[in-house]
Amino acid sequence: MCNVVIEVSRIPPLDVHEVDKEFVVNAELPGVTKEQINLDVRDGALYISGETKQDENYNEGNTHIQERCYDVFSRTITLPRNVKAEGICAKYENGILEVKIPKDDKPSGMRIDIK
Repeated sequence: MCNVVIEVSRIPPLDVHEVDKEFVVNAELPGVTKEQINLDVRDGALYISGETKQDENYNEGNTHIQERCYDVFSRTITLPRNVKAEGICAKYENGILEVKIPKDDKPSGMRIDIK
């Protein structure tokens, strides 16, 4: 039997939905635990990243088929200006990371008087 190890960096598929008071991001991360997920907001962007590693049970013996991927994953989403970064919350359930990003109810622009 032939063992093939493929190293890839995967980009998780996601949906971004907007409602009146928030944006909702749902990212597919099957086979990942919440401890393997890094979620950061900086420089006007949401960063989703992490790494899955092979189970230590495979350190001994012979693997005859290996089709599961163990890799790093990363996705960056540019945030609109009208969000409250400090109010972002997230949950992870059944392989889906859900991130709720509240909108800032204050206008992001301003009127400038011409003199």
